[in-house]
Amino acid sequence: MPEPSRDISRALGRGLLWAAVALGAALMLFPFLWTVITSITPQGNLSGGPSLIVQDPTLDAYRELFASIPVGRIVVNSFGVAVASTLLQLVTGSMAAYAFSRLAFRGKPFVFGCYLATLMIPLQVLVAPLFIMLTRMHLNDTYFALLAPNIASAFGIFLLKQAIDGVPKELDEAARIDGAGHLRIWGQVVMPLVKPAMAALTVFAFMESWNSFLWPLVVIRSPELMTLPLGLSYLQGQFTTEWNVVMAGSVVSILPIVVVYLFAQKHIIAGMAHTGLK
Repeated sequence: MPEPSRDISRALGRGLLWAAVALGAALMLFPFLWTVITSITPQGNLSGGPSLIVQDPTLDAYRELFASIPVGRIVVNSFGVAVASTLLQLVTGSMAAYAFSRLAFRGKPFVFGCYLATLMIPLQVLVAPLFIMLTRMHLNDTYFALLAPNIASAFGIFLLKQAIDGVPKELDEAARIDGAGHLRIWGQVVMPLVKPAMAALTVFAFMESWNSFLWPLVVIRSPELMTLPLGLSYLQGQFTTEWNVVMAGSVVSILPIVVVYLFAQKHIIAGMAHTGLK
């Protein structure tokens, strides 16, 4: 039987671990909690610093937010662009990942290495050439301009390739015996088996598009095409002291991400485990 002192030390260590995890979670959640509290604080009064107790909470900041900018149109724009870019990345990424995982062609390691190398190039470097290209094609200030950088994703290709590599090739051979081609094997055999990785990529792509600010700022001029990060930037410039209105806009922008993550949480964990990413 284990010694009592060893049991006590294990219990103490487990308690300290849970306390550390709880403290870390509280520190991470505090900014979001303060954002919500500030959004219902009258007049955005922050003179006393952060406070978890609100005197006379009100929703006036949300009413002022919807009266100041076309929040409905902006949210629809952001949601539509995020969904479209996510679907495009899923289709292009899964097809390219299938090709790199299953097809044999000359120079495949080199081409895949070039794809991975693009992960080291930040968007800020690509803004100028992309803007010039779209300007010459007369596509600036359009929905296509918002989608252009997100039609394909090197990270998505890498993520899905790692998942497809884990699918036994014997399934492909069995489907090929039944007369299936590459398109049918991709859609009916491989894709259903990599759903966790697809769900993880869905959340990552949606969040990236939803939070995108620099690229829409460069290519969008029409107010009716503004996305949510752009709308919040104009809001902050208009209400420099009314922080309750600014925080109300932040709450509106955070809610869709929270909902998407809660629905796909277990798939994200499973996807990261299957692909071997940390």
